[in-house]
Amino acid sequence: MNYIQRMRQRVGHDCLIVIGAGVIIEQNEKILLEQRVDNGLWGIPGGLIEIGEKVKDAAIREVTEETGLIPKQVDLFGIYSGENYIVTYPNGDEVYSVSIIFYTNQFSGELTISDESRQLKFVSREEMKDIVINPPHKEFVSDWVNGNKEVNIY
Repeated sequence: MNYIQRMRQRVGHDCLIVIGAGVIIEQNEKILLEQRVDNGLWGIPGGLIEIGEKVKDAAIREVTEETGLIPKQVDLFGIYSGENYIVTYPNGDEVYSVSIIFYTNQFSGELTISDESRQLKFVSREEMKDIVINPPHKEFVSDWVNGNKEVNIY
């Protein structure tokens, strides 16, 4: 049983504060997006950190688990928080996620769909207008689309 499952046994559906980590992976002016199995929406690969894990290590681990790619030389892209990061899941669980996002255009491995993904694809800024982005990912995906290269802290 992982940390979130243990906490859910204690607090039920009440809001938990969690820390998420993900990586914007860019190749040829396109961003890697993952369509999730659980909600059918698109976002960047990532997930929650585990107790004692470094945030950067969690981001790399999650990307590798979900995509088969191994990010190299990741740099901080931004830290995102606020009202847009309060999510209620279909089962009633509520979380407030602080998202720490990294960026890389250096990676190795083979793109491989995991059991968490319906699809993985690289999408250009132009193609992004036709993609439905998971609400908690909209802000950092939008920063990438707009070419925002500075570290973003919200």
